[in-house]
Amino acid sequence: MTTPFCNPRLTAVAVAAMLFASHAGAQTAPVKVGLMLPATGTFASLGIMIENGFKLYVAEQGGKLEKREIAYFKVDDESDPSKASDNINKLIKRDNVDVVVGTVHSGVALAMAKVAKETGTLLIVPNGGANAITGAMCAKNIFRSSFSSWQSGYAMGQVAAQRGHKKISTITWNYAFGNESVAAFTEGFEKAGGKVTQSLTLAFPNVEFQALVTQIAAEKPDAVYAFFAGGGAVKFVKDYAAAGLNKTMPLYGPGFLTDGTLEAQGQAAQGMLTTLHYADNLNTPRDNAFRLSFAKAYKLNADVYAVQGYDAAQMLHAGLKAAGGDIAKQEKVIAGMAAALIDSPRGKFHMSPSHNPVQDVYLRQVKGNNNEFKGIAMEALADPARGCKM
Repeated sequence: MTTPFCNPRLTAVAVAAMLFASHAGAQTAPVKVGLMLPATGTFASLGIMIENGFKLYVAEQGGKLEKREIAYFKVDDESDPSKASDNINKLIKRDNVDVVVGTVHSGVALAMAKVAKETGTLLIVPNGGANAITGAMCAKNIFRSSFSSWQSGYAMGQVAAQRGHKKISTITWNYAFGNESVAAFTEGFEKAGGKVTQSLTLAFPNVEFQALVTQIAAEKPDAVYAFFAGGGAVKFVKDYAAAGLNKTMPLYGPGFLTDGTLEAQGQAAQGMLTTLHYADNLNTPRDNAFRLSFAKAYKLNADVYAVQGYDAAQMLHAGLKAAGGDIAKQEKVIAGMAAALIDSPRGKFHMSPSHNPVQDVYLRQVKGNNNEFKGIAMEALADPARGCKM
């Protein structure tokens, strides 16, 4: 005979109740988001914009995603690839985050992707454009809300050919992103019938351009494609104009050549054409509402980095919605993110099979301190994801 203290039916009910309570608790606990972004150094302002964009989207949903509070855990990535593994593991092992969002520097993002792939941690990359992240290093739990370096370079190659250029010189810093951008431009340009006849590089972060500008002048190409960013972009654009080359050889580049640098570049940049997945003056209802909301929240003008952070949050929301708000159901979260159509300020986009945005790449022209929308360079451009095997 069983006693009330060991009744199997009562025990089973108690166990079920405990399991239900545990599951219910998991369903209401905050989703832990690890932000591994630059908080110091050259890229700190970019990290701030990404974080602001992410938090703006969450705020627009009432501070929750699928009724789940969002708890943030932050680590400064220091823009140092050698520290990337230790830094992301602080979030994964110490803070037990559900998802990591980061980062700007491609070298750091590559190291983060390696750890995420090994540990199965959900990772959303809101900037780093290294091709391998959604190429040879791709994984089902790794997504990108930004771009691959191939996309803007390839699109500009097509544009340059369409503009009638036959012979072009390229110049960049001799490091991964610059070389990838130039390779993509060359692929797009030569596929359309052009020829890159001169490829110049200099060590990062060297900005002594004069000897290379002289070589370009001697080559006399139809135009020049350049990848530099930040202070290097300012110096190169100014040196190029000072030599008078912009009067006879148009200077082209990906958007990073002129994003965040126009005030310093001044007259030297006016009229330049670049390609990127975002532009000033898109003048769509979605983008106008986003820019107004961002300006009210942060007293700052939104940029491409803010958009990429905002869309990282949108992607996470799509995953949570597919999983009924349960972040622990990672397979459903991943499936939801992979299938989502993201209503981005840049324009709607979806994920490629390698989890890179399939998106319009815009042609922009410098006017004053804006990279103004001139048209669509390539519609729904998908990165080729070379080497990706999921």
